[in-house]
Amino acid sequence: MEAMVKRATIYLDESLHKALKIKSIETSRSISDLVNAAVRDALSEDAEDLAVFEDRVNEPLLSYDEFLKRLKSDGLI
Repeated sequence: MEAMVKRATIYLDESLHKALKIKSIETSRSISDLVNAAVRDALSEDAEDLAVFEDRVNEPLLSYDEFLKRLKSDGLI
């Protein structure tokens, strides 16, 4: 089954649009395909970040002052 497609209008900076057009020509992919891939990658990265946050939710918090003291005691600053 073919993926459902939804049309949207986006406004790009002129230089970004030019770069997309050039990449589209050089890769034989449509601008829509390139934008879809970039958005998909960004959303996937966000999902990975959220999963990491969930994994670390029970870790103890460390204040900035405590962190600086730890760096000093370790001789790193």
